[in-house]
Amino acid sequence: MEVKLDKQYPLDVDAARAWALLTDLKATANCMPGAEITEQLSETSFKGGVKVKVGPAVAQFGGTVDVIEAVASERKMVLRGKGADKGGSSASMDLTAIITADPANPAHCVLNGQAAVIVNGKFAQFGGRMMVQVSDMLLAQFVENFRQTALTLPAAEGSPAAAASASVEASAAASGGEAAAPAAAPKAPVVAREINGLAIFWALLKSWVGGLFGKKA
Repeated sequence: MEVKLDKQYPLDVDAARAWALLTDLKATANCMPGAEITEQLSETSFKGGVKVKVGPAVAQFGGTVDVIEAVASERKMVLRGKGADKGGSSASMDLTAIITADPANPAHCVLNGQAAVIVNGKFAQFGGRMMVQVSDMLLAQFVENFRQTALTLPAAEGSPAAAASASVEASAAASGGEAAAPAAAPKAPVVAREINGLAIFWALLKSWVGGLFGKKA
């Protein structure tokens, strides 16, 4: 079964820091609940895994992620991932991620993602619609973690974020007082080390029931 996704997520962080995080695959993987990079096989190939928890049971998916293309001038990254679990289920994904600056606000950017996901085995039984819903929920968590983590990175010299910080310090100095101490960088989010499949199931069930009663009304 194949699922295709095409998403755009506005971020309140400048494009430079978002791109710096995106090119750090280990840090980016840590933004996804349950996912982690465990080994670097080469400059463009990585080994990792994803943990999925359903009630007391925990399933472990292992696989690889390869960087097919990375174009800094376009802030474009093309990845290919594939993995399987011991039960015979497998999945593969081709992902193109692009960071675009917001012309109206240089301190903001947009994370654009296009993905084709192929799932085989027991997870394919859920059907395309549910797989899209689950993907949307996981991506929403990932993007929020990605945003928070990117904000913890130091702003590049000359970037809008650095200029804004310098402007605040200059204003404080001009007012006759000492320059205010720079604000502490936000802490990186604490990300769950496994995906809670049961929680996702209940969220989908509530959404389905709510939609059912909404239609009847």
